[in-house]
Amino acid sequence: MVFLKELFGHVLSALLRNKLRSLLTMAGIAWGVASIVLIVAMGDGFKVGQRDRFRELGENIVIVFNGRTELQPGGRRAGRNIRLDYDDVRNIRTECYRVRRVVAELQGQANAVSAFNSGTFGALGVEPAYSEIRNIPVDRGRFLVETDNAEGARVAVLGDNVRKQLFGDRPSPPGARITLNGLPFRIVGLMPPKTQNSSYNGLDSDKIYVPYSAMVRDIPLADPNFHPGIVSDIIYIPTSLDDWKAARDQVVRVLARNHRFNPEDGGAIHIWDTVENAKLVDSIFVSMTVFLGTIALVTLTLGGVGVMNIMLVSVAERTREIGLRKAIGATRRRILLDFLLEGVTLAALSGLAGWFGAYGLAAAVNSLPKQEMFGGLPVNGGTTAIAFTALGIIAVISAAWPAWEALRYER
Repeated sequence: MVFLKELFGHVLSALLRNKLRSLLTMAGIAWGVASIVLIVAMGDGFKVGQRDRFRELGENIVIVFNGRTELQPGGRRAGRNIRLDYDDVRNIRTECYRVRRVVAELQGQANAVSAFNSGTFGALGVEPAYSEIRNIPVDRGRFLVETDNAEGARVAVLGDNVRKQLFGDRPSPPGARITLNGLPFRIVGLMPPKTQNSSYNGLDSDKIYVPYSAMVRDIPLADPNFHPGIVSDIIYIPTSLDDWKAARDQVVRVLARNHRFNPEDGGAIHIWDTVENAKLVDSIFVSMTVFLGTIALVTLTLGGVGVMNIMLVSVAERTREIGLRKAIGATRRRILLDFLLEGVTLAALSGLAGWFGAYGLAAAVNSLPKQEMFGGLPVNGGTTAIAFTALGIIAVISAAWPAWEALRYER
């Protein structure tokens, strides 16, 4: 306890002797720490916002679309249209062990009529796992189940905007009837409102979801090349983020074999890989965070230089004290340690002030309504560790020279 009193007494004395310089130094260190915390938190916030954006579409999904060949494998002509079909889905399920889930999607249009209103909406023929893969929530009723698809049941799940168009503010519980292209369908589920700013075929809230088998039979595509078994796209999830490239290679090889195109043909199929997109976005924000963090580190370093100057002045003014302490038995190690701790304590107090300021500002920002594509300012343990590790290194370096100077004066 006595040692701590002496330590803080010397720190306070050094601050009072150099008021203006001390104030600027502490402000520099506090601002440097706060900058590091806020910049890293800002980068994390943008990454969280981007991940939330991708999660609205589906977490870690890959979407495969039809394309047109550009190469000529085995003498076959270039320019052939590649039309994916349900056999591709079956083959991916049985052969691609790096794929965890895969579903087919058939996109079309349907004229929907309720007892109150009507409209033309996007109709999607999908499988039950589609709701999990594409993050399609249902707050009333249920999504499609295996028996619906196996039996080709005429059941439907309505997006929130479709429900509003067909029923307005009237009660529309699951079990109500509508017609799609003149055929009766029973509503089994209703989506809640869904915020979405990323899509490939329109907003989910504007869609009607029916079993894939019922879509093929009752709502065929207005396409002269349409035939049962055709799909508009295939959606899959890799077994892990580490295997996403290997999973894509497996899927491409299966599709190339089935449709006889070169696996290196970039035009035969089109792939939207949200895993790759997410990694690219993360790398951009990491680079931005490192760049801005380096600038903050320079500010922190300048504050460390200020600490060093204050301690050098303090050493010069305390030469008599140093000699007296040596005379009564203080060792070189003890003198070195005392001055080193004084410098580190001065830097630490300034750094704590900066951290609490940054944390308070982050808390204020996080209390505001969440903005699109921005996840706030998350100040976590990793962010704090980065800031105080940098502070600790700079504090020790800036205090080391004055401590050695103290030994020089006591000789």
